[in-house]
Amino acid sequence: LELLRRLVQIPSVNPMAGRVEGPHVGEARLTAFLQQQCESLGLPWLRQRVHPGRDNLLALLRGNPSVEDGGQFLLWDVHQDTVPVDGMTIDPFGGEIRDGRLYGRGACDVKGAMAAILTAISRLASANQASHAGPTVVIAFTVNEECGFTGAQTLCNLWRSDRTEPADIVPGKISAEDLFPRAPDAAIVAEPTDLQVVVAHQGVARWQCRTTGRAAHTSRPDAGINAVYGMAQVVQAIEQYHAKLQRTGPDHPLCGRPSVCVSTFHGGVGVNTVPESATIDIDRRLGPDENAESAYDEMVRFIAQHADVGRCKVEHDPPFMYCSGLSDGENHSLAARLADLVHTHDRPSQLVGVPYATDAVAIAAAGIPTVVFGPGSIAQAHTADEFINIEELRLASDIFFDIAQTSMS
Repeated sequence: LELLRRLVQIPSVNPMAGRVEGPHVGEARLTAFLQQQCESLGLPWLRQRVHPGRDNLLALLRGNPSVEDGGQFLLWDVHQDTVPVDGMTIDPFGGEIRDGRLYGRGACDVKGAMAAILTAISRLASANQASHAGPTVVIAFTVNEECGFTGAQTLCNLWRSDRTEPADIVPGKISAEDLFPRAPDAAIVAEPTDLQVVVAHQGVARWQCRTTGRAAHTSRPDAGINAVYGMAQVVQAIEQYHAKLQRTGPDHPLCGRPSVCVSTFHGGVGVNTVPESATIDIDRRLGPDENAESAYDEMVRFIAQHADVGRCKVEHDPPFMYCSGLSDGENHSLAARLADLVHTHDRPSQLVGVPYATDAVAIAAAGIPTVVFGPGSIAQAHTADEFINIEELRLASDIFFDIAQTSMS
């Protein structure tokens, strides 16, 4: 609990592709703190540069038998970044404890799981203990989950058989080759799942669309071309396409149908000027088996066919975020074993699908059976008063402690 308070008190807000600035932005302070934690636990660690000033941190808990001797090899991924704090009704970095909950940005998504994992590892590792009886575990504290999954994508380069010494490795206490002598056997991605085991989730494509018109004085609006009016037609077309997806989109048995949403709208420069430009953000959620590029192309075509924008010009940027979904084709054995382990703690756990996206897609795409699992509810993630229940936090720590001593095959 005290560890989670400290994690929440260290801001690690995602810069959201340069759209968010300020003293709380970036994971660097949290990475440094986590490195200190690994040092204190006697865990060999490695840092991997993902973006300038933003590093993955990898730590190794050696198992017995070793990976080289045929022991099981697990990867646990837990991201360092949080969403921004605008509009929060609590102190985002206070770590306040009341009513059996701990409050703050990231308490639920996903520093609660981070604290649970570190606490579990602290029960197994010490400076005088070379290994423990159980699987070898690499804990990956990744960056930039909230806006691109690039930390997880970069992580997967470390076990590629054709890799050379990569330029993105920052010296640490272990080499990449010793950290990953081969690809992991399975992976658990920490997210707030109510301790349910997520075997499938949707993907996402996000991009900006803009309309361009011609500025004019608002006393003579017909002399201009109103980009906001044009964008209003685009937005209505997107609403129509969402309704179409809900009727006829691919219906996954666990994740349901895909969706699309306009999430921001910006236009105009002043009350007395006909707006020359308008911009929206589009968030297209993909079914686990949908192709992201095809979904983007189809959306662009639909808008062109159904949005009567008059004399406005419509342009779509390439997606700034592409992510396929997590399919449940290869992970059921791992998922069933994890759910059974949770049951031993008198906690029901089912194999489920969810509508959000996670780092799991990058790891699964590298051929690793992957599930998503952790304490907290997605209903509390990104909220104005984000919190996690303390009892669930403690239970999660016990479960991760057991995972680190149990074969998950």
